[in-house]
Amino acid sequence: MGGLESKTSGLLLIDKPSGMTSHDVVSICRRRFGIRRIGHAGTLDPMATGLLLLGIGPATRLLTFLVGLDKEYLATIRLGASTPSDDADSPADRVAEPGLVAGLTDSQIARAIGKLTGEIAQVPSTFSAIKVDGKRAYARARAGEQVELKPRKVTIHEFELLSSRAEGEFLDLKVRVNCSSGTYIRALARDLGEALEVGGHLTSLRRTRIGPFEVEAASSPDTAELQDSVMNASAAISQIMPALKFDQRQSAELRMGRKAQLSIATAADISDGRAAAIDPQGELIGIVEVESGIARPVMNLPDSGARK
Repeated sequence: MGGLESKTSGLLLIDKPSGMTSHDVVSICRRRFGIRRIGHAGTLDPMATGLLLLGIGPATRLLTFLVGLDKEYLATIRLGASTPSDDADSPADRVAEPGLVAGLTDSQIARAIGKLTGEIAQVPSTFSAIKVDGKRAYARARAGEQVELKPRKVTIHEFELLSSRAEGEFLDLKVRVNCSSGTYIRALARDLGEALEVGGHLTSLRRTRIGPFEVEAASSPDTAELQDSVMNASAAISQIMPALKFDQRQSAELRMGRKAQLSIATAADISDGRAAAIDPQGELIGIVEVESGIARPVMNLPDSGARK
């Protein structure tokens, strides 16, 4: 097992099926890879499907740089009923008066969606994983406690209505949401229903993108050769920040936690900020902070021993 762990490192895109928790996916991959050091960037509820980004082995250190990426979802919002969990995992506790949903106009819905687009103050769902005095909010809510969460600023870049369909006394809206990290789509469904005064909750959710990573490139957890789907750490991180190549001497300095001077040409081509540091063999050294032509290590990966 130790030998496999030393050789296995990178990022893995998984298409999570419904009914499975994010931790279930991590547990499956731990068994498949024979290592325990696997984590994920961004939880998906059991009901939800779609993209889950995993760090494998030492590359779990990269997850902290991935959790803040924007995300995109396809969702179904049911207007006409509210639930305690803001999704279909709990029974409706409020149902709109007959005829109220049928009386909604396209312009009313469009205006309500417009008001929930841009930077908004969103109160997370009561049944969320946010900790309240050291205990998860959903655990307190399920125990019958009154849970009050503070609003937080999130950005809804796009909130697009794709289609609508009557389902008995309800109205189902198919939507696409492009949003900042930390957004609760369940809360968006709740708030849309409240704005239209008919109640609303989420009935389906699929995460289609995290930053530059698309669900079309993801693998199922039961893929036969899952190890073959692991993305090289340097290739993955280079998709979200500039990549800087360093020579052997500079690479050695960075790996020892020391600063490295950029060449005049390189310094002229890159702005100050974070960058991926790549060694001559194409292996990821780690993340550096660049300022005035000097690269300072922020996080280093263990040396794979690939360089000769």
